[in-house]
Amino acid sequence: MTTNPLVARIETGAAPLETLATLALEQHRVIPADRRAFLHLAQRETVTPEAADFFDFLAEGEAMAGERLIAFAEACGVDEARLRTYEPLAGCQAYPAYVAWLALNAEPTDAVSALTSNFAEWGGYCATIAGALREHYAFTDEACGFFDLFAQPSPELDEKAAAAVRAGQVNDELVGRYSRMLQHYEASFWSTLSDPA
Repeated sequence: MTTNPLVARIETGAAPLETLATLALEQHRVIPADRRAFLHLAQRETVTPEAADFFDFLAEGEAMAGERLIAFAEACGVDEARLRTYEPLAGCQAYPAYVAWLALNAEPTDAVSALTSNFAEWGGYCATIAGALREHYAFTDEACGFFDLFAQPSPELDEKAAAAVRAGQVNDELVGRYSRMLQHYEASFWSTLSDPA
């Protein structure tokens, strides 16, 4: 059982469909923002070739995630008009805002370390949600594809991250700070979805 209260509700089928719809709408804003941040990091003057390769790989993954998100949004009843007019929630968008801050201010190698510290937890949430969507919400495999993408470990991503860290210098104090901030904003994302008011 997850310690994330909202993911735990989704796991048991207790979360309403409208909450899932809001999750889809928020991710519709998060994904392109994160993708642009990763592309910016890949092009920074201080980036090593290894770190650039890592961020390019992340950006490709975000593009794929954006494509898969469409089926999830449709399964939640979200149409094109609602996607266009949706007003995002500040508590959900704090995470991509901080990723953008890292893209502008953190050394790329430090950003690699900070970002990867959060991947396992996010992947665990996605695995739980993917299973729950099938079991309790009768979603198709296509509608679960967004979560399936992140639910599986990625040895290639791990290898690219390790190569990027080896090729650069890591400031452990800053990485710890960045990681804590990312974890805080991740928690804010889920708590805001639970209580959007």
